[in-house]
Amino acid sequence: MLKQYIPNIPNILHPSLFKRSLFFILLDILIIIFSLYLSFLLRFEFALTDEYRRLIAIGLPFFIIVKLAFFSSFRLYRITWRHVGINELFNIVNALIVAELVLIVLFLVPSPLNFFTLAGRFSDPILTVFPRSIFLLDWVISMLLISGLRISKRLYLEIVRNKRNLKQGARTIIIGAGDTGEMILRDIAKQEFSRFYPIGFLDDDGRKLGTYIHGVKVLARTDRLIAVIKKHATEALIIAIPSLNHKVLRRIYDDARGCGIETVKIVPRIYDFHRPEVNLKSLEEISIEDIIGRQTVKVDYGEIERFLKGGVILITGAGGSIGSEIVMQVCSFYPESVVLFDIDETALHNMSLRLKQLYPELTDRVSLIVGDVKDSGRVEEVFKKVSPQVVFHAAAYKHVPMMEYNPFEAVKVNIFGTYNLAEISARNGVKRFIMISTDKAVRPTSIMGATKRVAEDICKAFNSGGHGEIEFISVRFGNVLGSRGSVLPLFMEQLRYGGPLTVTHKDMTRYFMTIPEAVSLVLQASVIGKGGEILVLDMGEPVKIVELAEELIKIHGLMPYRDIDITFVGLRPGEKLFEELLTADEETMVSKHERIFITKNKEYYNQPEIEDIIKKLRVISKKPLAEREDAIRNFFAEYIRQ
Repeated sequence: MLKQYIPNIPNILHPSLFKRSLFFILLDILIIIFSLYLSFLLRFEFALTDEYRRLIAIGLPFFIIVKLAFFSSFRLYRITWRHVGINELFNIVNALIVAELVLIVLFLVPSPLNFFTLAGRFSDPILTVFPRSIFLLDWVISMLLISGLRISKRLYLEIVRNKRNLKQGARTIIIGAGDTGEMILRDIAKQEFSRFYPIGFLDDDGRKLGTYIHGVKVLARTDRLIAVIKKHATEALIIAIPSLNHKVLRRIYDDARGCGIETVKIVPRIYDFHRPEVNLKSLEEISIEDIIGRQTVKVDYGEIERFLKGGVILITGAGGSIGSEIVMQVCSFYPESVVLFDIDETALHNMSLRLKQLYPELTDRVSLIVGDVKDSGRVEEVFKKVSPQVVFHAAAYKHVPMMEYNPFEAVKVNIFGTYNLAEISARNGVKRFIMISTDKAVRPTSIMGATKRVAEDICKAFNSGGHGEIEFISVRFGNVLGSRGSVLPLFMEQLRYGGPLTVTHKDMTRYFMTIPEAVSLVLQASVIGKGGEILVLDMGEPVKIVELAEELIKIHGLMPYRDIDITFVGLRPGEKLFEELLTADEETMVSKHERIFITKNKEYYNQPEIEDIIKKLRVISKKPLAEREDAIRNFFAEYIRQ
């Protein structure tokens, strides 16, 4: 029976908002009392008369009530003191400034609410004037004590207590002493150095060398990595530069591996540049995409935001590799709504889950629509319902050998689908139509490349067809690492089963870029492009496929040709040894972005000619299967300009 009368001590000590608020209110009252009394002591050189002591006693309730009221209105009692930062300290300063100004009005400005008038009603008249300097002294002392109280727990956790646990985590070098590196360091401290213990930064900015960030020194430039690793017995590496070029990244990775560093982490792509938050949970293992394809891509975020903000954006093929990345990046620029259109309902479902996690505020503004770009009736319904202003057309069949065996399917999606979208966009008030094209459309030797070349011609024809303000733009780029149907997933699957990795030819080369970087340039191109243009992305230097295979084997801690073999199987139908981004008869001009070029054919099909092509292809589509495929190949041989 006695137990029911004994309070549950753990429950009493368990933190809650009420208990924390009460704790701070009580301590703030003590600080307010101490601050006012100390201000008088300092003002009168520690020689207070009885008259001033009486003045303090009568004025103190005003100080307590006014300050607590403004502390509450500025949400100082909702601060989590473990995570106090600049914003919270700024609120404290503002709350104290406003409170002191109100107190000055109450004590120094003659009015019915004046302190002396109110105090005189309840006691003998107060003859002593409240010194003006008291308010400044009180503000300074209060600010120091109130701020010090709220930051005390963070100082204790990150400096005092963690000094006893310095060797818990792996000794870590952080590459990059910028904002991202600082965020990583703060999160390491919050985790009490349990996983990583930072021993220094490396950065190529000479102005930062020798400086300290939260007590951690910037030791040297990145080219001194090997020497720093050996000197400081480093066990882990965190690369905290999101825009690091793949050549520099590759050198850093090789140096780290050569020194026996097994743990190499890298910060991920930051989708929302307005909230560039990075923490330890978001760090990723370094991948082959980073080493081969990560490039330095700078885009004008402000310009892209002005283009997309408040707009209704429709993305076809939204569940695919390129389409899904377009969705993720578009959502970071505050569109009015985003319409995801795809034939694959599973891919759309997965995209919805991902968007809810990254952009919960957009849940009610994202539409998931299952449909086929070949179905003009369905496309028309969607356009009537959502009235898109910008269309990103990423729906396409893109696997070269597969389309050689299924040519009519490539025609239906890549040509008929593009024509449907272009024609319906032109009739429904779309302002800009951006079609994702490919380097395989240049001098096409494959069905897939030929169909994408016709898709480019469709866009140019509609742009010159007198359809009002709508602008049709094509963006042409090479291979993106990790996309479905690309060589990297194939290599990963082969590696999973112990090899060998199959390469078609020892001299085969391709342009490579990671999907996020390519899409960033697509968004930039969609802003700076003008109607009828084909914009070509600078994909960097071409990479030999065999070298890609070798690097993939190495990154998994194995040796090419010893642990995992590489075999050459010959070119597949429709493949080229080398891909081109331009033809000899295309004029190329620089754009205002260094990685984007503008090309215009000297000749192009007008809209009646395009409609004639579509009619002929529809006639071919009605032929028996045995005749249809040969007819399609003959059609492309005759009509597609090489």
